[in-house]
Amino acid sequence: MAACLWKNLLLTAKERIIQQQRVSLYDLAHGYQEELIKKKLQQFGGGSINLSKEEDGIGILTLNNPRLMNAFTGTMMIELQEKVTELENWKDGKGLIVCGAGNTFCSGSDLNAVKATSNSEDGMNMCMFMQNTLTRLMRLPLISVALVQGKALGGGAELTTACDFRAYPKLCKT
Repeated sequence: MAACLWKNLLLTAKERIIQQQRVSLYDLAHGYQEELIKKKLQQFGGGSINLSKEEDGIGILTLNNPRLMNAFTGTMMIELQEKVTELENWKDGKGLIVCGAGNTFCSGSDLNAVKATSNSEDGMNMCMFMQNTLTRLMRLPLISVALVQGKALGGGAELTTACDFRAYPKLCKT
């Protein structure tokens, strides 16, 4: 009887933890309207977020916008959220490596998109969207490593802190 109660308690706790992982940090009271934010972010295209899931349970998430030193465009922010959702539902996942294409990890946000943001409210909404996505990434039940090759500035540095570990491989041979 006690073992049955203990098992049910653990399952309930596990379910609560999984639900917390997917809960947004913000709601309408904060002015956070996710679908509206996504529509605005879609205006700023370019780059991509690639996710490969290996048979051994290791995922590789690659920021791919080398023309802008892997800076986040609006569409990349949306893709990152989609990839995090996919990882939340990945039953066989054990670990995640986050890296940038080329010789740069991530130089933050695309400054052209930031400059084109029409008002401070839109800027705040963009920040809330990314904060929510990075918090969900941080809460993933996977061991995550940011493989930082080259620069990690602004939002790129924030992305590294959403990972459990950071690795800085040497860029040149000595």
